[in-house]
Amino acid sequence: MALTVTLVSAEEEVWSGDASLVVAKTVEGEIGFMSGHEPVLAILAEGEVRITQEDGSKVVAEANDGFLSMERDQLTIVAGHAALRS
Repeated sequence: MALTVTLVSAEEEVWSGDASLVVAKTVEGEIGFMSGHEPVLAILAEGEVRITQEDGSKVVAEANDGFLSMERDQLTIVAGHAALRS
C-alpha cells in the first residue's frame, strides 16, 4: 500500500503523489515514513524532504518553518517555504 504525500508551502502546492518512503528533518532529528507508520505530528526543521516514489524515482525538496502530520497513510508537510531541487 502506498503512502499519500502532500508537500505545500505558504505560496503553493509543491508536490503531491504516492510514495514508498519519505524522510524529513524535524527539530528532534530525521524521521522516515512508510505505509503503516503510527500517527505523528512534528515541527519541521530546515532541511531536505526526500521522497522515494513507488517506481523508485526520487524527489528532493528544501523545506523549512512548518510542521508535518502523518495519519492513516497520509503524510502532509506544510512549510513556510518549500521548493523542489532541480
